[in-house]
Formats: sequence, structure tokens, C-alpha cells
Amino acid sequence: MTKFFLLLSAAAIASPAYSQTIPDPDAPELVVTATRAAQPLSEIGQAVTVIDRAEIERRQTTVVSDLLATTPGVTVTRNGTVGALTSVRIRGAEADQTLVVIDGVRVNDPSSTGGGFNFGNLLSSSVERIEILRGPNSVPWGSQAIGGVVNIITAAPTEGVQARANAEYGYADSVFASAGVSGKSGPVSGSLTGGYLRTDGISSAASGTERDGYRQYGATGRLGVEFAPGIGLDLRGYFADSRVAIDGFPAPDYVLADTAEYSKTREAYGYAGLHANFADGRINNRVAFTIADINRDNYDPSFGSDPSFIGRGRSERYEYQGDFRPIDQVRVVAGVERENSRFNDGFTFADTGVTSVYGQLIVKPLDVLTITGGVRNDDHDDFGSRTTFGANAALALRTGTTVRASYGEGFKAPTLYQLFSDYGNRNLDPETARNFDVGVDQAFLSNRARVGVTYFNRRTRNQIDFRDCSPAELTTPGSICANRPFGVYDNVARAEADGVEFTLALRPVDALTLTANYSYIDTENRSIGDNFGNDLARRPRQTASIDADYRFAFGLSVGGTVTMVGDSFDDAANTTRLDGYALAGVRAELPIGERFAVYGRVDNLADARYETIAGYGNYGRAAYGGVRLRLK
Repeated sequence: MTKFFLLLSAAAIASPAYSQTIPDPDAPELVVTATRAAQPLSEIGQAVTVIDRAEIERRQTTVVSDLLATTPGVTVTRNGTVGALTSVRIRGAEADQTLVVIDGVRVNDPSSTGGGFNFGNLLSSSVERIEILRGPNSVPWGSQAIGGVVNIITAAPTEGVQARANAEYGYADSVFASAGVSGKSGPVSGSLTGGYLRTDGISSAASGTERDGYRQYGATGRLGVEFAPGIGLDLRGYFADSRVAIDGFPAPDYVLADTAEYSKTREAYGYAGLHANFADGRINNRVAFTIADINRDNYDPSFGSDPSFIGRGRSERYEYQGDFRPIDQVRVVAGVERENSRFNDGFTFADTGVTSVYGQLIVKPLDVLTITGGVRNDDHDDFGSRTTFGANAALALRTGTTVRASYGEGFKAPTLYQLFSDYGNRNLDPETARNFDVGVDQAFLSNRARVGVTYFNRRTRNQIDFRDCSPAELTTPGSICANRPFGVYDNVARAEADGVEFTLALRPVDALTLTANYSYIDTENRSIGDNFGNDLARRPRQTASIDADYRFAFGLSVGGTVTMVGDSFDDAANTTRLDGYALAGVRAELPIGERFAVYGRVDNLADARYETIAGYGNYGRAAYGGVRLRLK
């Protein structure tokens, strides 16, 4: 495996091409995640990967995290079956340091211990576009954007009436179906998408035999009303109701094994905004209210019918953003926000808030050069004020060469659990990070080939971790451990990460596309103690992915994806090794007329056995088939 990774990295360096996809020079890609305002990708100095609906359907992906696992700098771990707790780490950062946004709503869970987002329930039914920004980006986004930002954009209204639907069946009695419709009539536009997934799953415990099933139904919707040219109302909603069987640690051995436990999660996210754009788009204003409400309940039938755990998290955000372009070469994006969040776990109820103001200046001194700089201040009700800076530059030469460089700062506020639970510490400081990266990508062969490389370095300080309290500390006056015999959260952890990301894209003929990426990420635990200098847990140093598709003249498309993940450790002490693995999948789709298509795929073709978390199983070889409908 190591020799293969070395050969692949050498090939990527030497290859005369780049990028996750081949961009269309006549229709430049617009990205909103870097500054929270639409910009051409060529003007952004940060590392961004874009996945659109066409790629989601081409890859026949059901679970969004499976797509993310094939992108540069991203690693994914899952506690067994589909729907189980799924964590996404960007460039070796903690999973809780990945900010997730769905249709403009920050959806990280205030009721979880670390404030992270569970990707296990995020399905592809209504997803139109995914933007993955790698590296700290707290100036426009605020807390939690230390590793990066995953921005999910659902289906938007379209001109005329359009509809799509698909249904598939496969391994473990899995049924996945979705349907969507969108349209516009005069000043009113709207879209609605619904999805359903049911599967018997696999045993989450690698040693188990009982399948842990999963079920979700959900919907997303958008409504827009234009009261006058440039002035209108935007409403967006997201709902998902999920149930997953989980394995636990039953007596008397207290090791992971089959149990009858299960978990229910209900997610509701909403956005209501007004926009007013004037002066031919030079003055743009937006005010909005967003809400994220997450209810989680765990059940253990062996102890009765009442929940064994509850989690209630809710965040409400009021925001204004202005986007001003006084002259063609200067753009100002600025805003003010207020967020209120609260949680309840059945034992502790707590709430807090933060008031934020930010500003970004985007300057184009030359047609080929874009420079962006910004500053943000967050005034938190509990830990106080924090100021964050960021800057980046992109030089897009007409030779097809683009040079990018960025410096970014990120911070993560202590979670409500870390502040106010029985183990909480109200004197916690926010986690902070500083990152710089530099990269270059080059187009060849009339933009049919593109190759890129990015180097990054990140230092994270004041990371919050749980620590035990010694007997002496329990009685020391003024110690945070005083009267805390079971331990406490404290700013005791540090981490470093640096690495290189290579990307490659080829389209030698219109019918064939080939993309590949390779990431080398060296993480190190810099916390004082026994684990100093160790690799961070579940951070493989090497990952790679290769994707190829060919479309025949009569319409048949065939393709395949190979994903490789290197060795890692399951624990901070680096005593439990997780072996590397390679997964291969193949797929095909055949249109029948203009509206219908049949498709099928086989995942994990070689039936590889592997673990991303010690003791938890993963899917072996699995086949699925379905039908797709499009109406325009």
C-alpha cells in the first residue's frame, strides 16, 4: 500500500494536468463558501472542491459522506452501519472543527458534546451542490471553521417546470427513493424534494451477527417571491426524521456487541430572508433569520421504554449582510450577526449567545489578480471577545496557470456541554488555529487537462479536552478541579498538521473523464503528556482516489472509483493500529428514451474487510440497481 501511494504521488507531480473537474472557460464556476458571496473560482485564493448534482447522479451516491471521502484532504469514519454516527475530518482537524452549512443555516448540533455535525443522516436526495473549503475560514463564518467548511446547497427553483425522480433496490433489502419538482411562474418560484431510505444494514459491531437497520424520510423546500425587480423574499426548509439500530457495550463483558438499542433523530432547519439589490447589482442587501433544531433520543429496551438519553439542541441566528461594489475593481462584503443557542440533555439546561461583526475587502488591482482580506470580531456572552483575521490572493494568468496563497485564522467557541455540564468549565477559552497554504494549478491541451498541488500548514492551540483531576487538585483552592472528582474540560490540547494535496483531471476526448487526487497529511499531537509527538487518532497520513467514466455514442455510461486510505491509529496513545485499505466500485447507466434511465453499481468490488474505527464493521461487496426519471 505504501509503495502504491508513493508511486501515485510521483505520477501526480509529473502529470501534465489538474483539478477535481475540468472547468468550462466560457461559464466560470461561481463559489459562495469562501466569502459568503458569489465569486468565480479563479478569484479565490483558498482551496475549494465543488461537487454538483450531475456528479452525484453519475456516482449514484446515496450518502453524502461517501462522496466527501473521495475529495482531497478529507477523511471519514463511521460507527458501522449506514445512518450510524459519521464524522468528517478536513486536513487532519477534529471532526467537531468542521463547520456544516445547509442552505445558509449553520447546522452543527449545540446539544452534542463537541458541537459537531453527524453526517450519518445527510442523504443526497435533495442536494444540488456541495462546496468543500479546506482550511480555517472564521472571518465570514465564525466559530467551528477550523478544519474547513462543508456547504450543502439543495435544489433551487428553475425556469419552467422540471421534475426528477429515482428509485433503487439493493443489498440488505435496501430501498432508496426520491422525487423533486421545481418551477417558476411570474414573481413566484419554488422547489420541493422528498426522499426515503430503508435498509436492513449490517452489524455495527464487527464481531456481531445481528443487522442494524436504518430508516429515514425527509424533505426540503424553497419558495421565492419577487415583490419588485431586485427585491424579494426567500424561504428555505429542511426536515429529516431518522431511526438507526446501534450496538452497545452490554454486561458483563462491556465490550462492543449486538444489542437491541436504537437511536432516533429529528432535524429541522429553516431560513427566512429578504433581499434588496440596487444599482444594477452594485448594492446588495440581505437580512435573514435562521433556525436549527435537533432532537436526539437513544433507547435501550433492556431498561424500559423511556429514552436512555436525550439531546435537545437549538440555535437561532439573526443576520444582515451587505455586498457593495463601488467600482469594478473593489468589492466590500460585510455583516453583523446575533446567534442564540441552547441545549438540554435531561440533566442540564443551558443557553448562550454571541454577537458578531465582520468585513471583507476584495480588490482586483489587475484583471488577473484578486486580493481578499477580512477581519471579524465575536463577542461571546461567556468567554468574551475574539478577533479573527484572514487574507488570500489568486493570480489567474492567461497561460492557464493559477497561483493561490492564503492565510486564515479559525476559532471554535466552547460548547454548551463543555461550559455548563457537570464536567463543564466556565473559564474555557476558544480553540484557535492559524493556517497558511500555497498552491498552483496548470491547464494544458486547450483546458482538457489540469494538474494542481497545494501545500498547507496549520497550528491549533487551546484545544478543549477532558482531563482527570488528581487527588491533590481536588482540594487545591482556586483549582478548576476543586470538588470535581470525575474530571473537567480544560484548554490542554495542541495539534499541528501539514501536508500536500495533488489533484488531476483529464478529458482527452469528450466521452472520457478521469480525475484523481492524493493527499499526504502529517498530524502531530503537541499536548504536553504521554501522547506528545504521536499521530492524531484516526488520521491516515495518505489517502487517494481515482475516478473514471466513459460514455458510448449510443448513450451507455460506465465508470468506476477506487479509493485508498493508508494506515492510522485508533487511539491517542497510538497502541491500536487501523490497517489501510482500498475500495473499488463500478457503475453503469443506460438511457431509455429522453426521460428514463436504468442504472446499477457494485460497491467494494473486491469485498475488502476493513475498519475506520476499531471494533466497528463496514460494508462488504454490495450491489444496487435503479431507475431514473427526468421531466423538463
